Amino acid sequence: MVDGSGLLPVGRRVAYWRGRRNLSQQVFADRLGKSKSWVDKVERGVRTLDKVSTLQDIAVVLRIDTSVLLGRDVPPAGTAGQVEGVGRVREALSTYDIVVGRPAAPGQVLSVDRLARDVSLAWATFQHARYPQLTGMLPGLLAGAQRAHAADPAAGRVVLVQAYRLTASLLVKLGELELAWLAADRAMTTAAGDVVLVAAATVPLVQVLRASGRAHTARSTALAAAYRIAPPDLDAAPAPVLSLCGTLVVQAALAAARVGDDRATADLLDEAAAMAARVGDGHDHHRTGFGPVAVDLARVAAALDLGDAGDAVARHEKTTTCDAWRWLPAEHRAAHLLDAARAYLHVGDPVSAGRALLAAERTAPGEVRHRPAAHAVLIPLAHDPHAPTMIVQLAAALRVT
Repeated sequence: MVDGSGLLPVGRRVAYWRGRRNLSQQVFADRLGKSKSWVDKVERGVRTLDKVSTLQDIAVVLRIDTSVLLGRDVPPAGTAGQVEGVGRVREALSTYDIVVGRPAAPGQVLSVDRLARDVSLAWATFQHARYPQLTGMLPGLLAGAQRAHAADPAAGRVVLVQAYRLTASLLVKLGELELAWLAADRAMTTAAGDVVLVAAATVPLVQVLRASGRAHTARSTALAAAYRIAPPDLDAAPAPVLSLCGTLVVQAALAAARVGDDRATADLLDEAAAMAARVGDGHDHHRTGFGPVAVDLARVAAALDLGDAGDAVARHEKTTTCDAWRWLPAEHRAAHLLDAARAYLHVGDPVSAGRALLAAERTAPGEVRHRPAAHAVLIPLAHDPHAPTMIVQLAAALRVT
């Protein structure tokens, strides 16, 4: 998405993204360890940003890549491997052979059962954060699902929605938001008419909206989809429906946190926790991983967005000691550990931040090696004089120093 900041001076870009993150100058200054006057002078262009380390600190607080502050024509450092194969996914999403009536060659239409197995394999690949492998799988999976849906719309709809949903989820991870939006929109369009499929497709759509800075829309969209399938009696509701509904409520809570609405965030997470208590841990209904631990991890991310890094650290340290934490998919655990690393950075504990980042790399290497969000945490850690040697080596290997 074009943010309108591409031609602006660096200070104006800082002001733009600070506004997008709903941070006051004072809160922003506190997170940087600077004065409000310093922030004001930077944004007005009175004070220049001539230190790379300062730019990197600002990028971490604003949750953007340093290149966004320098200009959109500057490629993010260390992302060459991250985007490899995304072009082929773009081509697969840009194909309209079915719509224009181009017939499939004999043998090209796979059975829905075969495609369902392929989709399950692709989800497993995602949940192990094997993102390069998944980018290689998706073009063929999308093409096969599109042909199956064209041949039998009723039977092929579920696999096509799942293929689009998975594609959107991956692209959000890789920072390819415009393309992720296209995949999520395709999922929503294909799912129309089936409230459960629509709810499943809404999950990545809300993630795209939130990552794109449209938190208010993300919140309202998530709640509309959640309450459309919400059971009148939680005790009698099937676990898959509760998992999907609860996941959407969690997404709404995270969107509320993004705009600083602490009361709505707490209320929504409490609502999700009530559903999670009935589902229990160790399940993966609708590929959500929803359960009490997932809600607890969401509280960490929410606390971080609300500016309470101390609370985020405390919740992280408590939640990751329970057995159910290890039942979550590797991708989910590693993504949380990145949040924990950010929280430790905010409370001035780079040593613990480094440990959390290295734990994420051990848990799911792809989550650290291929995500811009991980690189934004790695850069300031690599420049910290107290950083573990392994952090410096990892930064050098990924060329993000």
